Amino acid sequence: MAEINERFNIDRRRFFGTAAMAIAGAQLGTFARADAQSGSANPADTTTVLTPQPGTHTSFSSLKQVKAGLLNVGYAEAGPPDGEPVILLHGWPYDIHSYVDVAPILASSGYRVIVPYLRGYGSTTFLSSSTARNGEQAVVALDIIALMDALKIEKAVLGGFDWGSRTVAIIAALWPERCKGIVAVSGYLITNRKLTVLPLPPKAELGWWYQYYFATENGVLGYTKYRHDFAKLIWTIVSPNWHFSDATFDRTAAAFDNPDHVAIVISDYRWRINLVKSEPQYAHLEARLDRGPVIAVPTITIASDFDGANASGTAYRDKFSGKYSHRIFKGIGHNVPQEAPQAFAEAVVAVAH
Repeated sequence: MAEINERFNIDRRRFFGTAAMAIAGAQLGTFARADAQSGSANPADTTTVLTPQPGTHTSFSSLKQVKAGLLNVGYAEAGPPDGEPVILLHGWPYDIHSYVDVAPILASSGYRVIVPYLRGYGSTTFLSSSTARNGEQAVVALDIIALMDALKIEKAVLGGFDWGSRTVAIIAALWPERCKGIVAVSGYLITNRKLTVLPLPPKAELGWWYQYYFATENGVLGYTKYRHDFAKLIWTIVSPNWHFSDATFDRTAAAFDNPDHVAIVISDYRWRINLVKSEPQYAHLEARLDRGPVIAVPTITIASDFDGANASGTAYRDKFSGKYSHRIFKGIGHNVPQEAPQAFAEAVVAVAH
């Protein structure tokens, strides 16, 4: 039972949270006052009530490409080229536009902000047709290390949600020398495949319906044909208070037309539940990640209504041994940086300091 509980608490992509949804305004001053007035026993932990914010930016002013590792990586860049580097990572089914309002906030404060398309998204493509279209967790993290090398970024603040949160945690755990600090939505998301084989109660397994769908060939065909409808359904489920426009969704959905998108998504979710093996050259990294390495770099974790009963962060608190703070954003869903860009940007600035 302890192992099942660990899987439930750490491997946390739950689409049906149990926390109540709350609605209130959230501007910079309000956010600061909410932190100061928090009743948390730990002054580093705060709870803030937010409302999903309408986007004010529709695009990035600078989109670039760079060859990095196995990929030709497409990325947005904002801020002064000599500013302190911040790298922000999206998840599934999202893209760089999750940070379209965060990046200008950080850029105006002097940060050099890099927002890459992950493999299988947008303008990021493989350099070779013979490279395996592999979505396992260590590979995505290596992509970001290769991007940092290509851009000559020795060390950066890293932030992410969903796949992005998992990736920044992996980099912090395996390559802490490249990481000044991290902001991780939903906490510690490093996958332990020894635990994913254990069954969960039916209600908990319900949250993984898409994962089992992707395990079938029907799921591959269905996602290939209906990937835009599929993504819009997911957005609606995980962020029920976020009334995004068709234009907002369509900007991101264009990233799913990448020729490798379906292969990468299917690979990731089949890998997670042990239907496919790790590539041999990455097995040593996955073995280290299976041990649940503790993260020592400065960290801010963020929970939202998406995290339900796990929003307190107590399930993964012992996975962070360095300077640490936990923030709970009530009233918003899973896409934290796009639903609450000011609050997310503040967390990045805080961890950078």
